Amino acid sequence: MHKTTTIEMEADVLAENRKLAADNLRKLRSKGVRSVDVMGSIGSGKTALIVRLAKELKSKGKRVAAIAGDVTGEDDYRIFKGAGIPSINLNTGKECHLDAHLVNEALDELRLEEYDVLFIENVGNLVCPADFPLGTDHRMVVISPTEGDDMINKHPMIFLEAEIAVLNKIDLLPHLDVDVDRLKADYAKIRKGGTLHMTSAKSGAGLPELLRALHLTD
Repeated sequence: MHKTTTIEMEADVLAENRKLAADNLRKLRSKGVRSVDVMGSIGSGKTALIVRLAKELKSKGKRVAAIAGDVTGEDDYRIFKGAGIPSINLNTGKECHLDAHLVNEALDELRLEEYDVLFIENVGNLVCPADFPLGTDHRMVVISPTEGDDMINKHPMIFLEAEIAVLNKIDLLPHLDVDVDRLKADYAKIRKGGTLHMTSAKSGAGLPELLRALHLTD
């Protein structure tokens, strides 16, 4: 009985989250805002990649905002603000992921009509965020070569849920013994022919292609 009740409660939580996520997406689209849920492990370069993408978009006249999600602290929020990106900081406390309810409250604090693009940086891990869509146009997962070439194979669910996958920090590849072909093959197998995008937030490599994949530029 206890097991059955627990499963039912989990199902209710996930269903309610998806309902709120749908509301978030409608709210964002009604204001003409394109949105991206940026997931990935700690150290994959999510924050730096968002800052670099925002810079590219701003150079094209796009107005960009960000939500920084972390268990605690304001480190990423301060980086966004320092880069001139209007931002909201969200702390989850003990939770290992953002959820649609937290994002809904953050959207109420932003003047959505003032922005064209919103990046939501999720809490850093490759497990929990997969089950909790936030209500964005795209879900993107970011990994780096330092995590090893078995990372996609070990965490298939988040790559299945994210239609955009990025291998960031490719400037480190010459210094690491990482089989990039395996990473590409593992992702293509999970996403049935999907492309693993190769980027460097440091050099800017691969950013134009990534922006086009996200439908943020022509």
